[in-house]
Amino acid sequence: MVARARPAQPTDAPSAQPEPAPRPGNFDRVDPFIGTDITDLPRPDGLAATWWWPKPQVGNTHPGATHPLGMVSACAYSGGYPTGYGTFDLNTEGIPDLIAAEHRISGFTHFQQSGTGAIRKYYNYFRVTPMLQPLDTLGEARPIVDERAAPGWYAARLTDVDPDDPAAGIDCEVTVGPKSAVHRYTFGAHPDARIVIDFSHGGLTIPHGQTVPLRAQLAITGPGVAQGEIVVEGVPLAIHLECDTPSWRQALWYDKRLMQGGTRLDFDYIRPTTLRPFGLLLRGPAEPGQQVEVRLGFSLRGVEQARRNLYADCGQPDPLAGTIPASFATRRNRTADAWRDHLDLITIEAPDERTETIFATALYHSMIKPCFAPSESPSWPQDGPYAFDLATMWDICRTQLPLLTTLLPERAVELGNALLHVCENEGNLPIGYRMAKGADRFARQGSALAHPFLADLCQLRLPGLDWGWALCFMDTDFRRAWGEEFLERGITHPISHTLDLAHACHSTAIVAAHIGDHPAAARYARLATNWRNAFDPATGLLVDSTFYEGGRWNYSFRLLPDMAGRIELAGGDRGYVALLDRFFGYDAEPVTQPGRRPGRAELDRGYALNRFEGLNNEPDLDAPYGYHYAGRPDRTAEVVRAAWLHQFGTGPGGLPGNDDSGALSSFYVWATLGLFPVTGRSMFLINAPNVRRSMLRVAGGEFVIIADGLAPGAAYQYVRSVRLNGQPWQRSWLPAATVHAGGLLEIELGPEPSDWGRADRPPSLAEPTHDAEPEGW
Repeated sequence: MVARARPAQPTDAPSAQPEPAPRPGNFDRVDPFIGTDITDLPRPDGLAATWWWPKPQVGNTHPGATHPLGMVSACAYSGGYPTGYGTFDLNTEGIPDLIAAEHRISGFTHFQQSGTGAIRKYYNYFRVTPMLQPLDTLGEARPIVDERAAPGWYAARLTDVDPDDPAAGIDCEVTVGPKSAVHRYTFGAHPDARIVIDFSHGGLTIPHGQTVPLRAQLAITGPGVAQGEIVVEGVPLAIHLECDTPSWRQALWYDKRLMQGGTRLDFDYIRPTTLRPFGLLLRGPAEPGQQVEVRLGFSLRGVEQARRNLYADCGQPDPLAGTIPASFATRRNRTADAWRDHLDLITIEAPDERTETIFATALYHSMIKPCFAPSESPSWPQDGPYAFDLATMWDICRTQLPLLTTLLPERAVELGNALLHVCENEGNLPIGYRMAKGADRFARQGSALAHPFLADLCQLRLPGLDWGWALCFMDTDFRRAWGEEFLERGITHPISHTLDLAHACHSTAIVAAHIGDHPAAARYARLATNWRNAFDPATGLLVDSTFYEGGRWNYSFRLLPDMAGRIELAGGDRGYVALLDRFFGYDAEPVTQPGRRPGRAELDRGYALNRFEGLNNEPDLDAPYGYHYAGRPDRTAEVVRAAWLHQFGTGPGGLPGNDDSGALSSFYVWATLGLFPVTGRSMFLINAPNVRRSMLRVAGGEFVIIADGLAPGAAYQYVRSVRLNGQPWQRSWLPAATVHAGGLLEIELGPEPSDWGRADRPPSLAEPTHDAEPEGW
């Protein structure tokens, strides 16, 4: 459990029930507050001091209650950008402005993004507010203190709640299940305490940040029981609500006025100009220390399924009438156990508690999204896999999705099937997909980014996917926007889409070959070679074009299926390494990061550096590993070590920029282990680990990585030799299937580079990655 304001003592917990005895592991080291504030890291030195990034210097995470890959989250609501938590205004460059000098909230909301930036989709539905004031004060922000959080649980004390009693406060807690949330509020003595649920609430307080329901209905169905549905962003979101204090009175309200005796509200047509807030009020006398629980089940398929989801999540029978027993403790414990199981999929032996905290939190952030909601699709009637909050594939395809595939392959297959269902019913494999209609809103970020993810699943031979069915929709997806021009001309602009589409063609060829469709495999293999059209041989860089959040230097060093050809095009090893060295700032002077409201001239000077953006831009995440293909894994070790040391820390300011649904945190996980996934190629590049020992629980058992000779305080460490299952391993890469099978990887480190990895380089294009185990293995 982590406290933001001060260390939490056992007596701080409002629950009268004893806390469960924690099992030691990553769960106890997670700090959900990391990334919730402006970046606050020690000033970097060496190579890291030369990196410059214009993107926001704030993690944009929230400390609210989440479930591993669950549908629902819940957190204190201030209206701040972009999660609804905190004090920040909308920001796309530099340090964000504040919307308030102190953290004040108007209640607790549901459904938040995690670490994203300007996605223009802010959720925060069904605001729940414990109050002692009159209803007409609903929405006023009040201070919170003593914030505490652990995976699956968030708590704070709401103050300034009673003008007649300055010392009064309300202790607030929230926890969630996969499709539910449970709130618990502890009141002091008061004759008329109340809990207000605003069914009309959505979005943020920033300009254009409000989300207005199009249609809504709400009904009281029994003592302490209500149901309703709002249609937001084209999606019907249903709720079933139960309060464990049925003796409290309940009433509907509209425009902050009670509707005495009313049991139902219906709105067939709502617009921003006609919206008046509406919802449900629960009220009654409170004794000192009295706890009131409110349980919410959610569904995208109606109120009855929302009710079933609530009971299923609470582990209770589904009675025809009445309320269920108090379940906050049950739900919190179940979610905590789920998080322990997920977070213990990797264990490390770190040199200090700081590393343990950063790693555990990075792993936690890597497992919040996407939101899996099986049998909840509002867009087609079939049951089966469904997921949202892929925000976005451009962010998560290089690091977070491979981590999901490695640790939870059955969930990766479930996601693969969900993506194919989207394409079958909506026409395209999504780039960004949220709990909203319109799967393709972020097409300008990239093209066909699901294809390499599917190719990885195919190469691992994971069961549960119909690859003939998959090939059909992988093929269909090329008939979109930039894909059509690419198929006709072999090139399209923005030029980064040419790289995406060529990579996707290579991935599609892999799937076609797997099912024996050799003509399709040959056709797509030919199309995959069109990556060359994107580059200018005179410079070794991409041709001039427009770029999404970056420039041609950022996009020129992504890992391609044909890295041997890419290096040759840049003038061979020497020319390619020289370009990479310039990009990563070797022999460059330290730079200053943009401050608050950076001016155009300041930004132009920074962009002119054409420099690595310090992990704060998604196209750069795999760039350090390009050195591997040029026989210089020592350079990879230097860049990754500098990022690992200087770009992550503890405390709310411990991330260098937007976490982007766990993409940035996943990079830290891989860098800690000394592995890096090559998307679409089903292999890992080997690098110097940053901890002495790590263990991954994989399908075949345990994959253990031991770093002999680790010097935790060293600026750089290099791989000198490698042994796999006791045998020498000269390659600087591993087939993904080898890792999934379990085994032992021993990496000897030293203070100086060696010849390891210089000659036997990672395979390119048609060279195999899945059948290259060491002799006798």
